[in-house]
Amino acid sequence: MTAQQQAVFWFALLAGLGIFLWLLSSVLLPFVLGMAIAYCLAPLVAHLERNGLSRAAASGGILAGFLVIISLILLLLVPALIEQVMSLAARLPALVAWAQDAVLPITNRLMEKIGVPKSTLMPTQTADIFQRAASVFSGFLTKLVSEGLVVVDLLSLLALTPIVAFYFLRDWPKIIDVIDGWLPRQHAETIREQFRKIDIVLAGFVRGSATVCLVQGVFYATALTLVGLDFGLVIGLTAGAISFIPYLGAIFGLTSSVGVALYQFWPDWLHVAGVAVIFFTGQLLQDYVLTPRLIGNRVGLHPLWVIFGVLAGGALFGFVGVLLSVPACAVIGVLVRFAISWYKQSPLYAGGG
Repeated sequence: MTAQQQAVFWFALLAGLGIFLWLLSSVLLPFVLGMAIAYCLAPLVAHLERNGLSRAAASGGILAGFLVIISLILLLLVPALIEQVMSLAARLPALVAWAQDAVLPITNRLMEKIGVPKSTLMPTQTADIFQRAASVFSGFLTKLVSEGLVVVDLLSLLALTPIVAFYFLRDWPKIIDVIDGWLPRQHAETIREQFRKIDIVLAGFVRGSATVCLVQGVFYATALTLVGLDFGLVIGLTAGAISFIPYLGAIFGLTSSVGVALYQFWPDWLHVAGVAVIFFTGQLLQDYVLTPRLIGNRVGLHPLWVIFGVLAGGALFGFVGVLLSVPACAVIGVLVRFAISWYKQSPLYAGGG
């Protein structure tokens, strides 16, 4: 096969794989989570296997311990989370109404100062629309939690994910060998080298980011709860969970917590300032302590590239795309650097025959 024919073949194969994943995106979540768990725990399983334990026993034991720890954490957190979500759903219309009453006059005055005609200013009816929308969302949130609209999906996810993770952990070396056997022999070593680089990037970023998210979530939730902020547990854990997207966790947590603090503590500016300081401190902790130590610069992923990847993954594949976006960014980054290196060594770059 000529180089052009090989390029067409591989592009067609990748396009077909992308279409396949897009069509099945609704059922991929347990497999994505199971693979992620297996990838994170694989080094520990390999270590136990080298010390004489069978791979199946090591996989089952480590996975069981991991699930027990997660279950204990959920048993401790879920009741408090459900209580805060229900409380948030009940008070959401009041929060929106307060925000409209507080922000709307300021917005109108600013728009008048810049010369916007009064006819185009936000009318009172708009505030009513927002409040009705908040009431509808509040009712949906309450129904979602109280009546268990996602119980079946959640149970299937909890049942399937450990099974998928176990089989990935147990058969990881076999899967690697099978994939290696598929590689074109002429380029096998080059492809293996790129896979090794991808593994270094993924290990550094995924495992490091997971630790950063965990530390950030615990820090935010604990600090907000200690200052007495309503819904502090929900806001803190959510902000920590999305901290793998640069600055998004801090921005979300800052805006939502300060808004709730203004509603709860007004006119006590000391409490409001304390809530804001928590998130500025958390961002500094992430930028100057956690990220340099746990992730470092070896992954070579620019924050803008990560943000774009998360948005693109969410637009294409929904929640599964968000989960896959960071690993995909890492893989694409390695491949792009390889392509640029190849291009700079080719006649396309240097010229000549």
